[in-house]
Formats: sequence, C-alpha cells, structure tokens
Amino acid sequence: MSRFDQLYRRLLLSKFFTKGWGKPENLKRIFEFRKTISNRETCKHLVEKDYPVHIEKDVTYSDCRIMEGYLISPFCRYLPGIAPLEVEKASFQVILPREWKHPRLKPVCLHLAGTGDHFFWRRRALMARPLLKEAGIASIILENPYYGSRKPKSQTRSSLHNVSDLFVMGGALVLESLALFNWCERQGWGPLGLTGVSMGGHMASLAATNWDKPISLVPCLSWSTASCAFTQGVLSGAIPWEVLQTQYFEDSVYEEEIRNLIYSPEALYKGAYPYGQQFVKDYPASMQNLDQVLEHYRQRGQEIILNGSANANGSASANGSHSYELAQSQSSTPTKIAMDTEKISNVTKSEQTKVKLSDPQTLQYATSKSRLSVPNWAANSLKLSRKKISKKSLTQESVEFMRGVMDECTHLGNFSIPVDPSLIIIVAAKQDAYIPRNGVLSLDKLWPGAEIRYINSGHVAAFLLNMDVFRKAIIDSFDRQTKKYYS
Repeated sequence: MSRFDQLYRRLLLSKFFTKGWGKPENLKRIFEFRKTISNRETCKHLVEKDYPVHIEKDVTYSDCRIMEGYLISPFCRYLPGIAPLEVEKASFQVILPREWKHPRLKPVCLHLAGTGDHFFWRRRALMARPLLKEAGIASIILENPYYGSRKPKSQTRSSLHNVSDLFVMGGALVLESLALFNWCERQGWGPLGLTGVSMGGHMASLAATNWDKPISLVPCLSWSTASCAFTQGVLSGAIPWEVLQTQYFEDSVYEEEIRNLIYSPEALYKGAYPYGQQFVKDYPASMQNLDQVLEHYRQRGQEIILNGSANANGSASANGSHSYELAQSQSSTPTKIAMDTEKISNVTKSEQTKVKLSDPQTLQYATSKSRLSVPNWAANSLKLSRKKISKKSLTQESVEFMRGVMDECTHLGNFSIPVDPSLIIIVAAKQDAYIPRNGVLSLDKLWPGAEIRYINSGHVAAFLLNMDVFRKAIIDSFDRQTKKYYS
C-alpha cells in the first residue's frame, strides 16, 4: 500500500457519515429500488427517450464551444423526499469542438466526479479540453449530487452526512446519465462513453451497466465495490465508527430487518466454504449466547417454541446439537416502499412481460440468495450481551454491516453486465491504499473481456501524475467502439 496515500489522508480533516447510517425507512426504500435500477431491462424504462434537458447558455470560444444546462433528476420522481431539494437540479457543461472532424462520428464522453471534485473546472481543465484537442472527443461534465451547486447548505465540503446519501448519489447519477445519453442521441452525437476517477469511476461503472447499447467505459482508480474503500482503505479512518456503532445497536431495525435485506455477490462467487469454516469456529460461543437468550426470555415469561411446540426448557438433540426457534411477529411492508413500488410499476408494467430478472445475460448476481444475514437468535443474543462484548467487537459489527450495505447498493455484481465488455478499459493503481483490491471480486472476472491497465503508484500519485494515462485509455476505448460499430 502507498505510504503517500496514508499520509495524504491524515492531512485531510474531512469526516464522512457524521450523522450515521441514515433513516432506516430510507435505507429500506433504497434497497427496494436497487432491485429495479440494477437491472438494465427495467431501469431503461425509468427515463423517457425525450426526457427534458434544458440549455441555458451556449458560448463559442477560440478552441471550443461550451454549453451549460440542467435537468431535474429522474431519481427524485421515484423516491420523493429522500434527497435534499438542492440535489434535485442536476447541472452540467458540454465541451464541444467548434466543428466536428468527421461528419458521422461525433464522440462524446460523460465525466462523473470523484470525491471532492466540485463544480466543473477541474474535469474541464484536466480531461475535457485535452481530450478535445488530442482526439476530437467532446465531453459532458455532470455535477454530482451533494457537490457544488447541489450541495446541501448544512453539508461541509464533501462530507456526506449519512451512508444512505452515497446510495442516493449513485442512483441519481445512473438515471441522470441515461437522460443525458438519450439527449445526446437526439442531437445526433455518438459514439458515447463514460469515465471518472476514484468515486467517479465507480459511478461511471454503475451508469454504464444500464445503457442498453455498446458504450465505452474507462473507470480509473475504482473497483468492483465501494465496500473495500470504506472498510479496508485509508478512508475508513475518516468514518466515525462510534456514531455508526451506537445507531446500529440502539435501533434494532438495522440489525433485525435491514441486515436481512442485504445481498452480496462476494459469497455467491467465492462459495460458502469460508463461511462454513467461520461457523464451525464460532459455534460453541454462539450456543452459549443462545442459552443466555433463552434464559432471558424465560424470565420475561415469553413463549419459546422448541421443535414446533411450546416448551420452557432448552433441549439438545441426540447428537448434542441445539434446536431452538423464538416466536416472532413479521413486520408489515412500510407504506412508503409500497408507494415507491407503485410509481415504478406504473412506468414499467407495460414492459414487465418482456423482463426476466434472472436472465444470466443481463443480471448475473442480483437474484442471488446469498445474504449477509444472521439468524434471529444470534441477533437477539448480540443485543442481550452488549455489555459483555468488547468495544472492538462492537466496532467490528458496524464494519461488517457497512460492508454489507455497501455491497448491496454498490457492488457491480448486483448490476447488469455492460452490453460489450470489450469496450471497457480499467485503470488501477498497484499500491492503491484508498481502493484496496485484495479480498474482493476482480472487475475482469465480473466483466469477462474487459482490460485492466496498472499504474505503478498509489491512488493520489496516480491522480496527480497520470492524467495522460487516463486520457489514453479513453481514446483507445472510443477507437475500439468506432472500429467495431461505426466502420
């Protein structure tokens, strides 16, 4: 890992998720919407081909033409009230040539912002204008939700208040990208592409999965999931784990309901063997905790169901194993989720007969039943023995929950495979301490045919010193698309 990455992060004062996970009901709504937005066959119907895009300014300079415009984020139509008002208006700039070099080829690349990249100037100066000069590729620079003019007044710099804000950002960018690509096609522009650095690279990957045509994609300094950045990378030191830990244990909804909604492609791909080993290792302690749970419920006079019948005593089977089940009531589906689902189904119901959610060609992992969940008795045991659990163990619980929610909403294995992975060029840093790649699925395994190019440096040095490498990858990807689909 790069020591420079670690030192650079220590010099920064910003903290992420200082207000916690976000409202449990918001997380539930986001998780439910993820099932629709992660499938290209359902997502593409959420944004009309003629979705309104407004141009407010169009100025021609000596070297280029710059347009400025906005659209109202389609995301807010499906999950109303979940994002601040400032987020709803998505501003963008378009950097165009004064005249296109080729009458039929009008390449346009959409640039999504990395962490801390507010407004347009940085991407315009470092990527858009050089790309136009070097290869005649035009650019659209979209302002991220929670950044620049879309930043809530109460937010400081790039410090998102809640974990759920990151998922709102991702969902909004996916739908906004679709709206802009549809607009580009109406202008007669193409081929089209997507890129971004760090967080912007991951957001670009999410958006590319939902475009229903071949598209150039160059994610730089990002990987298959955001979970590694926030639980293993140096950014994990910028997270107030005590705040997250306190919320997680004070509100049982996170542990008892939301945790059971999480799907991780990691377990599906790697198999259950490592988890079986962990179960065997933890089994004796788990049974001891279970006995404490049962005693607690007996003292309260609550019913315990043993092998389907009421019984006041814990028992073991002939082979010495325990068999317990605690009676629980099922919670009803929240009203807001039902309303969100109704809005989505109203848009897509005419297409439902055409959609197969488990189609392996379009959705490889999203229907996996591999859950990051724990049995109900284990959850109750954990709550009862909080006072006996060390601070380190409690923090580890919140870290595991963070890994779970991040995988649920950001893992590319939960999204469709891009139409043509051969147009994807991934640029990664070998010593990246921000996005550690060990222990998570590789992008070339998720997307067979994609190319990975490595830079021999850390995350920060790669960004500061290798913009030309990023631009070369973009140009190469567009060349591939041109030769394959525009010749």
